[in-house]
Amino acid sequence: MYTLYHHPFCPHSRFVRLVLGEYGLDLRLVEERAWERREAFLVLNPAGTTPVLSVDGMPAVPGVGVIAEFMDETCGPDSGDRRLMPTSPAERIEVRRLMDWFNTKFFEEASNLLVTERIYKRFMNEEDGGGPPATDVIRAAKTNVRYHLAYIGWLAQRRNFLAGDRLTYADLAAAAHLSAIDYLGDVPWIEDDAAKAWYARVKSRPSFRPLLSDWLAGVPASRTYVDLDF
Repeated sequence: MYTLYHHPFCPHSRFVRLVLGEYGLDLRLVEERAWERREAFLVLNPAGTTPVLSVDGMPAVPGVGVIAEFMDETCGPDSGDRRLMPTSPAERIEVRRLMDWFNTKFFEEASNLLVTERIYKRFMNEEDGGGPPATDVIRAAKTNVRYHLAYIGWLAQRRNFLAGDRLTYADLAAAAHLSAIDYLGDVPWIEDDAAKAWYARVKSRPSFRPLLSDWLAGVPASRTYVDLDF
C-alpha cells in the first residue's frame, strides 16, 4: 500500500500522483498542511515539506526527487515501454535535467509563488505567513510563467514529448506544475499553441483524472482546467 502525504495543490505532490497513476498503483492520500509543522509529519520528513511517500515495510520516502528515483528503482525495471525514466545514460541525463528545471526552477519562479499567494495563505495563520496575497509577487510569477511556457513550446515543437520520443518524468513534472496554476487561470495558453497541444495530450491521460477532480472551496477552477479540448 502506498500512502502519500500531500497537499492537493502542491505541484510536487501532483507530480508524484501522476507517476503512481502512470504505473497503475493504488494510492491513499493524506492531506498535509506543511506550514502547520505537525509533529508526526516532521518525524516522517524533518524538512517539513510535501510530498512524503509511505510504503509498507520501507522507511518514509521524502521529497519529490527521492520519490522519483525510488519509484524508478522499484517499478521501472518491470514496466517495459511504460517506464518513465529511460535506460540509456544520455536520455536519463535529459530527463533528470528537465525534472530539475520544473521541480526546482519553475517551482521557485512561478508555481510555488502562485500557489502560496493564492491558495496556501488563505489557510495560514498570520504568524505562519498568512494574510492577503502579495500582488507584486503574483505579477512577477505570472510573468515568469510566460517564459517557462515558451520553453515548453520550444521543446514540444522539436520532440514528440518534452525529453524525447516517449512520455517520461519530464512531461509529468511540467504538467504537474502547470496543472496547479491552470486551476487558478494563470497559464496564458493563447501565447503558445505547441505547449497547449502538448499539455492537452498529457491532460487526457487516465493518470490525470484524479487531479482534474480536485477543487477548492471558494476558489472555482478556471474554464480550461477540466476541459480536455480547451
